[in-house]
Amino acid sequence: MNVNTRNLVSITEANQNFSRVARMVDESGPVVILKNNTPRYLLIEFDSAEEEQIAKDEDVLSVSRRFLAKNKEAYEVLAK
Repeated sequence: MNVNTRNLVSITEANQNFSRVARMVDESGPVVILKNNTPRYLLIEFDSAEEEQIAKDEDVLSVSRRFLAKNKEAYEVLAK
């Protein structure tokens, strides 16, 4: 996930101007909310959150193949 560096907001600003921060998400993507100048929270659109959580079958399959190939010897020993 890419976050625009212009979308960094202090927790105080987010608290006082939440509608402005929500508008920033609508216009330019995820907003990182800082607490003590450290990234603490991420505000994203709900639809984006669902997309981030659901891995595409192709991605899962390619990762599985790579993992199996990398650890082939260990799986062969375990299969005995």
